[in-house]
Parts: sequence; C-alpha cells; structure tokens
Amino acid sequence: MRTGRLVSLLLSGVAAASLLTGCGSIDKNATVATLDGTNVPLGVANFAARLEQANADDFYQAYGFGPDVWSSDLYGSGTTMEEDTKESVMESLYDMYVLNAHAADYGVELTEEQKTAIADAAAGFVSDNTPEALAAIGADQATVEEYLTLLTIQRGMRTAIIAETDTNVSDEEAATGSYSYVRVSKLSYTDETGSTVEYTEEDLPELLATVEEFAAKAKKDGLAASVEEYGYTVNSGTFREGDEFVDEVVLPVLLAADEGEVSDVIDTEGSYYVVCVDAKMDEAATEQTRQNLISERENAHYDEVLEGFKAQHTWEVKKGVWNRVSFRNLFTTIPQETGTDTPDAGTEALDATEQ
Repeated sequence: MRTGRLVSLLLSGVAAASLLTGCGSIDKNATVATLDGTNVPLGVANFAARLEQANADDFYQAYGFGPDVWSSDLYGSGTTMEEDTKESVMESLYDMYVLNAHAADYGVELTEEQKTAIADAAAGFVSDNTPEALAAIGADQATVEEYLTLLTIQRGMRTAIIAETDTNVSDEEAATGSYSYVRVSKLSYTDETGSTVEYTEEDLPELLATVEEFAAKAKKDGLAASVEEYGYTVNSGTFREGDEFVDEVVLPVLLAADEGEVSDVIDTEGSYYVVCVDAKMDEAATEQTRQNLISERENAHYDEVLEGFKAQHTWEVKKGVWNRVSFRNLFTTIPQETGTDTPDAGTEALDATEQ
C-alpha cells in the first residue's frame, strides 16, 4: 500500500455499496501475523486490505467490471484479484513492521507534530465515512492511527536509508545523446482508405529503394527538410551506451556517428531507420539520466537494507485468520464538495504526516 493511495481516500469519503448479507465483523484484536512472536492485529491488516480494495473499486466499476471482479483471475495468473491484493498487502505490512522494529537504528521516531497530524487524519477519516463503510472497511480511530503510524515510520526510514546512497554520478557515466529519426515499417502501411495493408516479400525491394532515396536526400538537406515529399514523420529520442530502449541495431550507429551526421538506411527486423545525431551529449537528457541513476541507486540500497533487516526476523502469517478477510462487498468514493473555503481536515492532516 503506497502512501499516495491512502491520500486519495483520506481526501474523500468511502461509501459501502452492494453490501452483501451476512458480511459480519471481524475480531480486530485477533493475531493475523507475528514478527518474532510480537502480534500483528487483524484489525490493521483488514483495514489495509479493505482500503486497497476500496481505492480500486471505483476504477473497476468505472470500466464495467462486475461485482465478481475480486473473485476472478483477471490477469490469468492462476490466482484471484483478492488473493493477489491480500498477498501484496501482507508483504507491505511485513516491510512496515520490520522497518518499525529498526527505526531506532536510524533515529527515526514520530514528532509531536506528526502524532497530532496522525490523530487528526484518523479522526477526519472516521468522521467523513458512513458507519456502514467504516464497519465494512474495519476502520476505527485506533486502527487508522496505527496504520498511519506505520506508514509514517516507513517513509521516515526510507528517507534515512537512501540518504546513505552515493549520489555522485559523473558526466561520463550519465552521458546521454539526442537524435532524430525516421522509421518506416517493413510489415505494413496504411492505404488511402485508412486500411492496414501488409507488405509482401516482393514489395520490400521497392520499399527499401524508396527509403534509400530518402536517406540520400536527407544527407544533403536534413531529415526535417526531406520528409514531406515522402510522407514520413521525424521523431526524436535519446541514447546512451548500453541503452536498452534503442533498437540494438540502431544503437551502434548512433554511438559511432558524428554530431549532425545522417545515417544510411538501417535495416532492423521490422523497420527501416534513417537517423541523425543531434547532440552527442544532450545537457537536459544527461541530467535526466543522472537523476534516474541516482534513483536506481537509492532504490537498490533501500531494498538491500530492508532485505537485510528482514533476514534478522521471523515473520509468520496466520493463514486461517487472514482468510477471514474477504472482499465480499464493493465500495465507492464520495465526491468532494466544492465551493467551500473550509480546508478538508484529512488533507491537512495527511500533508503533515508526510513532512
């Protein structure tokens, strides 16, 4: 469960819809999992799971999925949507409780401001929702507060952990060029009626000759000045050493070309390319690559530290208790009222927990 998902529900009400008979309630104090023998209450796990469901229900209903969406194998994985979601939620709770156990290692603790914000956010969530929805989602003041506390500690731990990351990425490592290109499909084309027509093997020599003619013209006049006559389109992209997002046949040509140089026709599996290197090192693209590499390092370090923490603990899920959580009813969010100058209490409170 990402904090962003909680934001959307704390900013709006959640109404229980299509409640089925006999949905009942659960024992919030039952133990659903243990971390080194310390109990994890079912109430928190149920709230996390049903909140995830409530946030997704609007999407599924908007796209016409029926009430049985959670019991269906929507993606052909061999498991139901409910099973997949509950597994993901339990793994997230595992992460949260482990990080909470190591919060002191990084000096992470809630400030008085955060404690107040969490209490206010929980109160706002409870007051903004109907009793039926709260019962179905398993929400009360204490449960919401505990879940928000776990989320806030997790956020603080992530910030502290990634602060250890080496963010020094050299220009050489981040170097990224930019290029323009024309791509002509060897598979099909659109005729004058708008229909897709597949090329035959007999068509390809003539097609190649046309693209070669275009490349020769582009070498003299440039790509942009040459495309109109042939009905082609100039696209743009970026490239760097080892780039996985550029065709493996095109990339070596880009790396070897001089700035401003237009290539010969590049024959790939499904297309013909003609490319031009606009900049061997594009300043904006290089900086974006630098930030991407830093993010990758931060994520890798966070994952490494978290997995190291988890290796020190024993996590056990009480499957019989966890099976009591069922997505048997659907939820819908209540639209925010507009035209008021009074800030939403949930909005202010959650913003404070994210500081």
